[in-house]
Amino acid sequence: MKYLYLILFFGTIGIASFSGISKCSGFDETNNRLHGEERPLWIMAYNIHHANPPSTPDSIDIPAIVRTIRAQNPDILALQEIDANTKRSGRGNQADIIADSLGMNVFFGKSIDFEGGEYGVAILSKFPISEGTVYRLPTASGTNGEKRILATVKIALPNNRFIRFGSTHLDSQKENTNRLLQIREIQRIASEDGLPMIIAGDFNAPPSSEVITILDQGFKRTCDTCQPTIPVDHPEKTIDFIAFRPENSFKIINHKVINETYASDHLPIVALLEH
Repeated sequence: MKYLYLILFFGTIGIASFSGISKCSGFDETNNRLHGEERPLWIMAYNIHHANPPSTPDSIDIPAIVRTIRAQNPDILALQEIDANTKRSGRGNQADIIADSLGMNVFFGKSIDFEGGEYGVAILSKFPISEGTVYRLPTASGTNGEKRILATVKIALPNNRFIRFGSTHLDSQKENTNRLLQIREIQRIASEDGLPMIIAGDFNAPPSSEVITILDQGFKRTCDTCQPTIPVDHPEKTIDFIAFRPENSFKIINHKVINETYASDHLPIVALLEH
């Protein structure tokens, strides 16, 4: 399978990009659908914890992740905590393996080098993708925050409409310092793009936080009263979101948290959007 892949970073808040279309087993069917009637879009966000089930800390179970995704049958999917060729995950490219299993196109964005491989986020799509881009998000000096990114692609929807789609995973430190810098940078990036944009991922911030308040200034979340997404055994915190801009570009039909408690330490979320 050909896939878009991050190959270069520029600067402290840099950009890397590679344009093209990724093809896999479901591509012909998807391509035929482009000329059909418009239909709602299923969007999914899932922090997969590098396919490491919390109940079996020494294992990697990619089939469990694939089953979880397949059960929801999303059109477009944002994944976080993805290993690519790392020692701990058996040297496989998880984004590539998951996409192959589901017959979807894929773009992987590296956040950091890790255990001989790479670690980051990914976007999977039933529809053709191009213009894969990785934006390095800022981290304040002296905080020792892990490098974070926003990965985006351009997606060709039915009837030849286009959107931008992004997957992100913000800083996980207790203080909001880096998350505030990062969400402001995401707002800046989105505001300069002429396409409607959907962003999904793990924001490591609850709805009441200043981080999500800033997100809400430019994006419309698919949930107002959002159900908890972590931890999976007794969910208490809501930190995973799907959102879009401008506010009138989509209509929210449904938003739900999926009660899948084995495959990851996060519950996946799914939204149905009319466009």
